[in-house]
Amino acid sequence: MKKLILIAALFLGISFCFSQTKPKDTITRKAIIGFDQKGNKVSFKPETPPLIQIAGAPPANYTYFWELGDGHYSREKEPKHTYKKKGDKTVRLAVTNNYDNGKPPATRPKTVAVTELSETDYQDIASIEQHDGFLLQKNREPVPDEEIIVVMSYQNLKDYSTNGKLYLFYNDKQFKDDNFGIPEARAYENEKEKLEENYAFVDDYDKHETYLASNANAFFRNPKNIEDLENLEETLEQSKALYRNSKVFEFDSLAPKQTRNLFFTFRTTPEMIKDTSATLTIRGVFVPDRNYKNHKVKNLEMEIVTSHDPNKMSSNGFFMNYRLVRFKTLNFKTRFQNDGEGPARKIKLETDVPDIFDKSTLKIVDMYPKCEICPKNEEVNYSCLDTIVLKNQIHFTFKNIYLPGSNQKNVMEKDSTKGFVKYSLKFGKDFHKVKTKSRTAIIFDKNEPIITNYAVTRFSPGISIGVRTGYNYFPDQENPKSYFLGATISPYKSYRWYLQAELYYNYMESSSSSASDPVLTQISPPLVLSNGTVLDVAYVQKENSQKTVRNLAEIVPVSLRYNLNNYIGFGLGPQFSVALDETMENNSITRYFQPLFNNPDGPRRGEEVARDTKTEKTKTKAFEKMQSNVFADVTFGFSRIGPSLGARYVWSFENDFSHWQFYAIWKF
Repeated sequence: MKKLILIAALFLGISFCFSQTKPKDTITRKAIIGFDQKGNKVSFKPETPPLIQIAGAPPANYTYFWELGDGHYSREKEPKHTYKKKGDKTVRLAVTNNYDNGKPPATRPKTVAVTELSETDYQDIASIEQHDGFLLQKNREPVPDEEIIVVMSYQNLKDYSTNGKLYLFYNDKQFKDDNFGIPEARAYENEKEKLEENYAFVDDYDKHETYLASNANAFFRNPKNIEDLENLEETLEQSKALYRNSKVFEFDSLAPKQTRNLFFTFRTTPEMIKDTSATLTIRGVFVPDRNYKNHKVKNLEMEIVTSHDPNKMSSNGFFMNYRLVRFKTLNFKTRFQNDGEGPARKIKLETDVPDIFDKSTLKIVDMYPKCEICPKNEEVNYSCLDTIVLKNQIHFTFKNIYLPGSNQKNVMEKDSTKGFVKYSLKFGKDFHKVKTKSRTAIIFDKNEPIITNYAVTRFSPGISIGVRTGYNYFPDQENPKSYFLGATISPYKSYRWYLQAELYYNYMESSSSSASDPVLTQISPPLVLSNGTVLDVAYVQKENSQKTVRNLAEIVPVSLRYNLNNYIGFGLGPQFSVALDETMENNSITRYFQPLFNNPDGPRRGEEVARDTKTEKTKTKAFEKMQSNVFADVTFGFSRIGPSLGARYVWSFENDFSHWQFYAIWKF
């Protein structure tokens, strides 16, 4: 009974502990699609639940993304839309809660039945010619356990109708697991998904006069947003090397200047990375005409967030290869939004810069609002971006700009209230493999600063293979000879603490011998010599020698190491010796000497008259013996990478096997 009570108490205690963890938000909030219809003209109005204000944040608000069921979309709160064709239109709404503590409201699609075409003010999908006829957009940044909508827009810039192809690549291979699945793709112009990726070309390249100048001769390794490329095979191979998944669609009869939209629902996976400073990308490839290799490439960056906060800092420094990092330029992006009731004329970004970066390599990659770089030490009256480099910070200041506030009167487009600075930095000459983080203080005019999240820079562990060889000295054994050769595996160029495993072959040879003094002994039965003499008394001396040869596998499954600096390191851990084979050879020699009795001082030993030799060999089977040890060592030289010398003392749990190791190691 007592045992039952104890078990019950333990169970309740565990349950209580779990109950103290932060509960997951399971409250489902709903947004309802409402609309007022007059013929084919429909006015939409959402019904949304109350917002749960985040303390200290700007006022909570909703942003909206409408998919209107005919290939059109809107970001307005209450859009009005005129449908061109009759039929049932499935309208979808994605509502994003900004500065809100709850979950985004869930919505259900609603059907709008268009039975008459009474209105004629229909508008075609807006031109995207300013985007080179190809555009990727998202309704919001991805949040773990939430869906996002991605829109692929494409336009025919030729002067004839075309049949083309669209590719969508997603799930960066730089991340271990998939971040997204695509449960649904919605096409409104009979775009057909293709499972095969075979491609046939009528001609190599279309030199139609409507195309812009070609960049085909550029060094093409990681295409970003490039107009009119011609090496489609290379683009697809490069994309397959960067992304695990893809979708392919074919389209037909795209009229000149016509724009179409293709919609994708992206659902985050349970394994999605939770790093809120990581930058994901998806890639779109647009082939306007399937008869030719001409194509366009657009990359869409997405920044992981935990909540919908437009003020954010991100970086592409997620799990970088430390071996190649010196050749890498890191991109940072700070986003901001004016949530005020009026425009901002000056915005200052005070950004931390870790010591591992060389601030002299700063380059402004992009910005919004678009403006010039301010001249140094000169006051100007036009819009510009001023950059000041300090010891541990870089200050970016937008001067003389106009960024409307999201709560400003007559501001309908929320995106117009957002801005960003994207910049790049290279690493310094001497830096260690350590995680860094930085954040930005955003100051709108003279308001209190808004502090962003941390942008984190991480290095992948990398692998360093080392060659280790040396000599073992056994102080408690006679005439020992022991040499070893093997390999180590550890993180590449680790800083401070790290783990290391070892495996090497060890040859060990030891010998011992002993000899007794000659003793006058009665021999029974008597010894008959070769000349016929019978010897019943002789001086007898016994000699014994032993030789042991061991072939061992030395295993260090894991050891804890610490680099004091670039030149001195320490380590300790367990070590196991496994016998691959062990041979023991015992030799015994019995020597017989003629006794001389006519000596006045008594009998003495004469010459050797006989000898008896015996040899015994024993051999153990492989892996029959295993020996446990612990060790501590120190290395001198290039402790992180390259050559070094070391001394290790190994304590054995068996007598006479504690020993020193003196070795050289080279880590690659």
